Amino acid sequence: MIVDTHCHILSEYYDDIAVLMKEIEKKDIILIISGVNPISNKEVIELTKKYKNVYGTVGFHPSEVDLINENDFLELEAQLKHNKILGVGEIGLDYYWIKDNKEKQKAMFIKQLNIAQKNNCSVVIHNREATEDILNILSNYKLNGIIHAFSKGIEVANNFIKLGYKLGIGGVLTFKNSNLKQTLKDIPLDCIVVETDSPYLTPEPFRGKLNSPLYIENIIDKISEIKGQNPNVIKENLYNNTIQIFDFNK
Repeated sequence: MIVDTHCHILSEYYDDIAVLMKEIEKKDIILIISGVNPISNKEVIELTKKYKNVYGTVGFHPSEVDLINENDFLELEAQLKHNKILGVGEIGLDYYWIKDNKEKQKAMFIKQLNIAQKNNCSVVIHNREATEDILNILSNYKLNGIIHAFSKGIEVANNFIKLGYKLGIGGVLTFKNSNLKQTLKDIPLDCIVVETDSPYLTPEPFRGKLNSPLYIENIIDKISEIKGQNPNVIKENLYNNTIQIFDFNK
């Protein structure tokens, strides 16, 4: 069993989700689709109802900070009670695109972490150029979850692992000039999960195309190569790591 722990299989990106889902089901892949705003959160919930192999997380991405209001937070908390919604995400901080609203981003991030803690939920963390602030904020909580699209060095990896988080490894690992390959050698196998972030971060040799959960085995094969272990052993470990974070029995 393979779990794509983070993807955005949404109508905004894919012309025919039904066709794609048939192919994904044939490959026995479980999807955890992440919402990023009120509209996508609702679509995630509908997809979890429609497809047996689809679960979801709901949250507000930092890029949405100027569009979220108090009613949205109330709705978010109610959505966590839906069957097959596993946690709060994609949430976090992004200082790459916008640098003048850091305090506002942090306030929204903290509010969502409070909701997660109150509801005993795992979280999916977006981190772009904001590692220090994210570590400082997460250190105030006793939560677990996934650091989405991890691509930093071993020191940062260890800091997140100490806080109880798994590292989401995706297509970046397959890129020719990625430093993540070296870092992964030093990260224990029980500290990672696998993700595609579809439609983004398409792995080699499909880079340049729209990403898909169907490409997740390319990432697993690269992990297998780096760790020097059989892909089936890697798959079993990745699945066991995932169920430590997310409860598929909901």
